[in-house]
Amino acid sequence: MDTSIDETPARSFLSRLRPLRGQLWALVVLLASLASVFALWRIAYDRELRASELAFVAETQGVADLLQQRMVNFELLAGGGISLFASVTRPTPQQWLGYVEGMELSRRFPSISGLGFSGYLRQSRVEDLKQEWRQAGWGLLDVRPHGDRESLGVILYLEPQTAENRSVIGYDMYSEPVRRGAMRKAMESGKPSLSGPVHLLQDRSPGDAGLLLYLPVYRDAKRPDTVAARKASMLGWVYVPFRVDAFIDEVLADRQSRFRIFDITDQTPSLLFATEGNAGGSAPAFRNTVEFENYGRRWRMEFDSPPLAEAVPRLGGLQNILALGLFASLLMYAIAWMLARNQSRVHAVALRLTEDYRHSEERFRTAMEYSAIGKGILDNSGRIVEANAALGKIVGLSSAALAGERFDAFFEDDESPAEAREPAQPGDAEGVRRETRRLHRKGGEPRHVQLTYSPLPGSVGEGIAGLVQVEDVTARLRAEAKVRALNRTLEARVALRTRELSQANQELEAFAYSVSHDLRAPLRAIDGFSKVLAERYADKLDEAGLDYLARVRGAAGRMGELIDALLKMSRVSRGALKTEPVDLARMASEIIDDLRTADRERRDVEVEIAPHLHAEGDSSLLRNLLGNLLGNAWKFTRHRDQARIEFGHRGNEFFIRDNGAGFSQDYVQKLFRPFQRLHPQSLFEGHGIGLASAKRIVERHGGTIRAEGREGEGATFYFTLPGDPDREEG
Repeated sequence: MDTSIDETPARSFLSRLRPLRGQLWALVVLLASLASVFALWRIAYDRELRASELAFVAETQGVADLLQQRMVNFELLAGGGISLFASVTRPTPQQWLGYVEGMELSRRFPSISGLGFSGYLRQSRVEDLKQEWRQAGWGLLDVRPHGDRESLGVILYLEPQTAENRSVIGYDMYSEPVRRGAMRKAMESGKPSLSGPVHLLQDRSPGDAGLLLYLPVYRDAKRPDTVAARKASMLGWVYVPFRVDAFIDEVLADRQSRFRIFDITDQTPSLLFATEGNAGGSAPAFRNTVEFENYGRRWRMEFDSPPLAEAVPRLGGLQNILALGLFASLLMYAIAWMLARNQSRVHAVALRLTEDYRHSEERFRTAMEYSAIGKGILDNSGRIVEANAALGKIVGLSSAALAGERFDAFFEDDESPAEAREPAQPGDAEGVRRETRRLHRKGGEPRHVQLTYSPLPGSVGEGIAGLVQVEDVTARLRAEAKVRALNRTLEARVALRTRELSQANQELEAFAYSVSHDLRAPLRAIDGFSKVLAERYADKLDEAGLDYLARVRGAAGRMGELIDALLKMSRVSRGALKTEPVDLARMASEIIDDLRTADRERRDVEVEIAPHLHAEGDSSLLRNLLGNLLGNAWKFTRHRDQARIEFGHRGNEFFIRDNGAGFSQDYVQKLFRPFQRLHPQSLFEGHGIGLASAKRIVERHGGTIRAEGREGEGATFYFTLPGDPDREEG
């Protein structure tokens, strides 16, 4: 009895709570919907923020790439000036002016102050350069700053010839540390080099920062292999001076990016440029830093985006979506409140909502709004079900207008080259197909696009067959066509140069034949008739007449010797090389023995030949080389009481040193020219072709030769040959 009494109030309490279950379920639905709305809003918010940030990063990288590409145009402009030096030893100011005017600098490159050439020379050559400048009728050349320096880089040409540009002619850029660093780097590496920030000489305003791009010019068309060879062959620099502010405005005139550019090559970064938007103002939504190498200098670009409201304008729309979601949550709460009493109806509505949500989720996974590559979903009949904005931009229609259109209708198959189609690559997913086709863009010129067809796995939806990706490759194909055309042009130039070289060789052979056969007959006639006159009519000629005949015969003999020497030098440059291992030490000993035998009066000459001197080359030509160099050392030590000749090696160079008459280092360039003599014939006899032949022999073997000497103290000749000088015989 007591128990029943206790159960009645409990049941009454539960019965009062039973109507509240619907409210509790509605409250649970409200909380869940609010959580879902906030979660989805947060996901959309983060997605918009991330997409805008990625777009900002891509834009900043594009700005940096655009600056680098524009600098390549400056390199090509200066490279044309180097080509002018390759065609002539030194262009005249008129030739340089003609080239620069053809480039139309003021129209194509407004930021460039001009295109110039700076000559590389020693201090000893300054007066010769001034005299050469006056004799050519180019006026007076004032080399400044004044003072003695070991090396100079004097501005010789700078076009167009404005008043500011004319004022810097003669300035020694090598005297200034920042310019000298870039010039030396270009000379030693053989590659273009960019200077640090400097004040351009022709600028009136001291606050404008400027840069200079230097390209080295060598005497030989081919860049030397070593740093020492590049310095020895250095002719000067073609350089491009430009202002940083004008350069940035020229490249990025239509862009609204806010950024700063720093040169961080040195320990202390230098500010090169800053846009007006970087100073103060609202805090940017994003920041990005791009660092890159720029012709030997390292640049850092720091980008600032607009404030958050401007950088991500779609965030305002998300606020409306959030309000709409809250309203929907409240509405769902009211619906749940009403539907809580009908479980079956609630269950049916829940199933329907779940199915709709699943379909929305599938569509969400296939969304393509933020892809830079055109994408479209095709049905079984090849019609477009859905397309992103990038595909619409390529075709020339909006993405909404593409729905229902046949995808193949946008292509001109009859004009598409069959060879452009690419088969599926090994390792590709099964069913993936790629091809290149020509697309007729709505309201524009036809474009070539790269297509990638991929089947969509699973039951994505009724009538969905696959996904196609479309990438515009017109610019790439045009670039490849330009490269092929350039290759054909280069091949034609090589064939032309080869033909010209062959003709020159034929002319040289004809000249050698003429010297060998046509010139000897008159000389033999002169010598023969002079001898007959001297023998038959000696009693009828006085002493002066006999002396004249002797001089005629002597001149004919010297002419014959010069012809023999000239032919000997020409044979050095012709014929195939027979490369073999050569023991230079033994060959030099044999040559010295021959010299001692021919000149028995000179027994006191001290000769030192290092052992194990080996090289790879033509033995007959190398004997000729050593014969010329050792013969010169023997001849020019004739007047020494204690003559000394040394043959050895240092590093990768062979050398022959003597303590003979020597020569002035100012005339070292004349040593290796044919028939150039630095000593009178009365003191040292010879024809002046020995060193010229030696130079040709060394260069035919791919080596180099140089000389050092001082008057009265002797001379040293250094040369390189293939092979290892220290190799031991096995």
